[in-house]
Amino acid sequence: MTRTRRSAAARSRAAATLLLLGAAAYTAWVLEVVLATGLDPVQAYVSELAAADQPLGGLFRATDLLAGLLVLAGAVTALPTTGRRPWATAGWAALALFGAATAVDSRLPLSCAPTSDPACAARETAGLVPATHTAHAISSSCAMVGALAALVLLTFAARRYDRWPPLGRLGPALVLAELAATLWTLASVAAFGAGRGTWALGAGQRLQVLLVALYIALLAVCVARSGPAPAAGERASAKQAPQEPAAGRGDR
Repeated sequence: MTRTRRSAAARSRAAATLLLLGAAAYTAWVLEVVLATGLDPVQAYVSELAAADQPLGGLFRATDLLAGLLVLAGAVTALPTTGRRPWATAGWAALALFGAATAVDSRLPLSCAPTSDPACAARETAGLVPATHTAHAISSSCAMVGALAALVLLTFAARRYDRWPPLGRLGPALVLAELAATLWTLASVAAFGAGRGTWALGAGQRLQVLLVALYIALLAVCVARSGPAPAAGERASAKQAPQEPAAGRGDR
């Protein structure tokens, strides 16, 4: 193995580690099972856990920041290992966008929890909440767009380039499930904004973010196992390498 190849393999292992840690940090909201947050997980936004007026808001803002930075670092680390595969490159770039937007999102917390606090919901409807509410909505939207794009592009890359077999097999199902969860979340947000209840908004959004974390974890395992993509020259050499004659069939 050449020094360049060893360096690329080390980069792949580092990317996989960062992504796996990022996926774990992105599921920190499951701590609400054992911590008294005061929010209903079926109805409340995941982001409300990190709201400025919540007792554990600082904890969840920190884990969101950590998750975003880890995924961003993992995606940037993996980018040079794609072997000039455009679909994979685009997928890693989209995942980097997701990580960056998630990190920014953690710095723009909601001021209060609108699904559990009618006064907060009324202020939000009247436009009397801080501008961070609007900024948070924008950064959250960018994060989800990046996540969806990454899921689609990296799954296509896995199948198109015949790499990461587990992702090629499981990726399409995860993408479809993520799209369904996203539609559920968007419909619930629209219903809540129209004063028609939450439509189990919290459950839909938690499923949405859980699927993203599971996908990133699966991607990390695939990257760790497969290593970097072979360079174009290495692929060409492998194709042109002479084959050994079959046993027992020497020159006559």
